[in-house]
Amino acid sequence: MFWLLWVILVGLIAGWAAGKIMKGTGYGTLGDIILGILGGIVGGWLVRLFGFYPAGGLISSIITAIIGAVVLVAIVRTIKKA
Repeated sequence: MFWLLWVILVGLIAGWAAGKIMKGTGYGTLGDIILGILGGIVGGWLVRLFGFYPAGGLISSIITAIIGAVVLVAIVRTIKKA
């Protein structure tokens, strides 16, 4: 149960931060959480691809999820424009 709260908390923070970094209006609370959770998955894959391995703490989880969420927002915006 604690794991689910952790994922939601990290997802919310990462989704909100990605919206601020990308200067967008955001996707609503639920959309930001989903974006952050998916961003955590993508971010984890990306940082491992470049040879980094997050330590597993809250801060490294949030940073990893923000990186992935920013990439996802960029992809979604590119697809919407096409």
